[in-house]
Amino acid sequence: MIKFEIEKLLEMGILREDPFREKLKNWDWNQYRGQQVLIKGCCSVPIPTWAYLIVATHLSQTAGEVFYGEEKSPNLIYKRNGQ
Repeated sequence: MIKFEIEKLLEMGILREDPFREKLKNWDWNQYRGQQVLIKGCCSVPIPTWAYLIVATHLSQTAGEVFYGEEKSPNLIYKRNGQ
């Protein structure tokens, strides 16, 4: 399972909406094609819910399955048809 860690997209420890959206727009989503991807849930700083939803929306275009949470107890939030 591949991890997607939103905290790696923070700027000086803060999630700023415009730069965050720009980074996601330019992200290579093809690297997740057909893969199981975990959107890591816990972070040392507060992450707004909308940020997770935007990432999940992008991943649903390429990933085979999208999970949310921690590696020990991932929650399936999306599964591509036929998988």
